[in-house]
Amino acid sequence: MQKDYDTTVSERNELQQDVAALQKKYDTLNAAYTALEQNSSIAIAENVQKNRELLAQLEAKELALAAENDRLLKLEASMQDRAQRIAELEALIASKDQAMQDLKNAISKALTAFEGKGLTVEQREGKVYVSMENKLLFKSGSWAVGAEGRRAIEQLGTVLGDNPEIAVLIEGHTDNDPFSNGGQIANNWDLSTKRATAIVEILSENTAINPDRLTAAGRGEFAPIASNDSKEGKSKNRRIEVVLTPKLDEISRLLNTN
Repeated sequence: MQKDYDTTVSERNELQQDVAALQKKYDTLNAAYTALEQNSSIAIAENVQKNRELLAQLEAKELALAAENDRLLKLEASMQDRAQRIAELEALIASKDQAMQDLKNAISKALTAFEGKGLTVEQREGKVYVSMENKLLFKSGSWAVGAEGRRAIEQLGTVLGDNPEIAVLIEGHTDNDPFSNGGQIANNWDLSTKRATAIVEILSENTAINPDRLTAAGRGEFAPIASNDSKEGKSKNRRIEVVLTPKLDEISRLLNTN
């Protein structure tokens, strides 16, 4: 758009120069016409015709100049409109980022008692990630949430209840050790899904959290955050991640506005 704008300005300037040149020619011929009024009727007729032609060219150039000026004004208005939308978008994104930072701080404060027990709270890519290692939540091979884990989930739910515009995705993760206990669990993927669902069930007990905000997903061993070659790495990979995402409807509206 900037290139188009610069081109339009250049074309407008050229038209202005043409108009000035034609006006000068017209003035010269008009003076000559006055001087030749006593000459033969043929010379006068030729001069009149030239004047008419120049007047016609001058009129055409003036119309073209008016059209270019109008186009230039429209381009300026369009650029101002887009600049305003960009400013609104930047302000909205900054507001969302600050809201998510405030949410992260509130969650960290609410879960202070569980620091050093396999719980981390991070903000990245516009989202807040609450990661809880399974040792805080479950016994090996189980999807029943222990008492301490339930307290952590309930305190997290209290913060989420105060932030109704946040979507909540609960992801279950495992290490790569095959699950072999049989019974109700088919494999790691099945176990991770049941554990995610168990967290959703606890959060849904909080009446301040609308259930349509909650999503449970099992990712099994396929999204590790550490190497499974060590005991410590396996422990980090066995986790629940709560991914908190802000409502982006307003940003989408600005991006999709023509």
